[in-house]
Amino acid sequence: MPVAPFPANETFRLAELQRYAVLDTAAETAFDELAELAAHICQAPVSLVSLIDEHRQWFKSRYGLALTETPRDRAFCGYTILGDRPFIIEDATADARVSDNPLVIDDPHIRFYAGVPLTSPRGYNLGSLCIIDFVPRTLDSAQLKGLKTLAHQVMLLLEARLYAERIV
Repeated sequence: MPVAPFPANETFRLAELQRYAVLDTAAETAFDELAELAAHICQAPVSLVSLIDEHRQWFKSRYGLALTETPRDRAFCGYTILGDRPFIIEDATADARVSDNPLVIDDPHIRFYAGVPLTSPRGYNLGSLCIIDFVPRTLDSAQLKGLKTLAHQVMLLLEARLYAERIV
């Protein structure tokens, strides 16, 4: 199974992620509402706020999926963090990068993925806001704009969390 390469700035990206002290924290309504809104805007059954650490992708928020994390080598979001644009796979069974991924072959049988990087003000992609579907599909321009806007809101929430912890 092909695995997304690590970003060239991986060491610094991981340090930036740790700075936010968000991994393994409890669910927070504000993040959950943004994930749910992303699913509704994109008419998708699943939406995730995914953060990528050294070995896994951990879900700060999830809508429509019971998993709380997956190994990084299975993470579609691993591709999303490589660039500054949305990463979209219209049919996972037809894309050589992920067609033999256990998340495609086995439960939950992902067919469609769209992720927008969660980019810190310092320019590091910490993870993604993504949507998943179980049928091949596309996003229209309004849905993609909505997903980008919500990803920006997720990053603003992470920033607010960071500053609130500094004040306390």
